[in-house]
Formats: sequence, structure tokens, C-alpha cells
Amino acid sequence: MGYVSAVPVPQPRAEAASAALSSRRSLAAALFLGAVGATVVLLAAGQIWAEGTAAVGGGSLPLDARGSDVTGVPTALAIVGLAALVAVFAVRRAGRLLVSVLLALSGAGAAFAAFLGASDSAALDEKAAKTTGDSSATVDALTHTPWPYVTVAGGVLILLAGLLALRYGKLWPAMSGRYERDGNPRPRKAAVVDPDRPEDLWKALDRGEDPTQEA
Repeated sequence: MGYVSAVPVPQPRAEAASAALSSRRSLAAALFLGAVGATVVLLAAGQIWAEGTAAVGGGSLPLDARGSDVTGVPTALAIVGLAALVAVFAVRRAGRLLVSVLLALSGAGAAFAAFLGASDSAALDEKAAKTTGDSSATVDALTHTPWPYVTVAGGVLILLAGLLALRYGKLWPAMSGRYERDGNPRPRKAAVVDPDRPEDLWKALDRGEDPTQEA
């Protein structure tokens, strides 16, 4: 009677593959959420957030306020978030953790500022005062558009990108450059110069090399 031996499954290799897949997915999700969120905030902040009228000469003059008139915080934090999203891949260890926190805070701050601006009337009141010449004038028939809440959604996407960076950032690769792990530049291999070819001599001189010196 024969025995059937089961082939052992290489668990460490399977776990490593699963971790790599999770790392790639979280990296792609963070890049997508951060880029889309910042774009949404920047675009929505330039739209009309509030509308109203000001009484002028027995009539009414329509007024509107864009997101940039209400608050400049979401736009500024969206730019900070984009910079942090790029910087996540340029730093390692503690630096990556700090940048990830900055990314998450940028999204949270942009969303909170846009939420507060959704019910703000100060920008339109200021326009009404300038239009009528009366410093105490206020806007009438005030209405708000959905754009502040679109900005809030964009900030939330940036926040989610930051949370992904905090959770999975340690698994993500860092930018590779001309430097080794110890921070020293990699030595560049000198080009071979053929003394019988004038073009090689000229190229060596352009590179600042001595074509008469042997490698």
C-alpha cells in the first residue's frame, strides 16, 4: 500500500506575494485619491459658493462669491497635500511618517474649512457694503451652491490618501536616484576614448576629462 506525500506549500513566499500585492494596491489607491482630491478642491474652490442681492438705488443688484472669496484655506492645503503626496516617495522611515501625517492633516483641514465656508455670508456682505457704499449693508436673498460640499469631498479624498500612507507607507518603495543606500553618489564609469578618433577626443574634452590619460 503506497503513501501519497503532500507537497508543502511555501508559506513565506505566498505571504510575501500577498504583502507585495497589498502594497501595490494601497500605493495606487493613495496616488489616485490624493491626486483626484487635490484636483477637486482646486477646481471647486474657484466656483461660485454663494449668491445674493444688494439693494442699490431702489433696486437690487445680484452678487456672488467664489470659494476663493470665502476662504483660501482649502486651496492652500490642497497644494500642500499634493506636495506631501510626492514627498512620501522621497523620504523613508520617520520622514515618511511625518509626511503622511501632513498629507492627512491637509485633507482634514481643507474639508473642515470648506464645511465652515458653506454657510458663510461674510464675503457677500463685504461685496454688498462695497457696492452700496454703506459699511453696514448686508446681502439679501442669500443662497449657497453645492460647490462647498464638493470641496469637502475633495478634502476627504486627500485625508483618505494620508490614512493609506500612514497604514501602508512603510511598505511602499522610495524614489531611486544616483545614490546608493549610504547616500554616496554612484561612481560613473569613464567612457573609453579612442585616440585615433578626433570625435572621441572632443567629447572627452567637453566632459572635462583628459583624453591623454589612460583609464
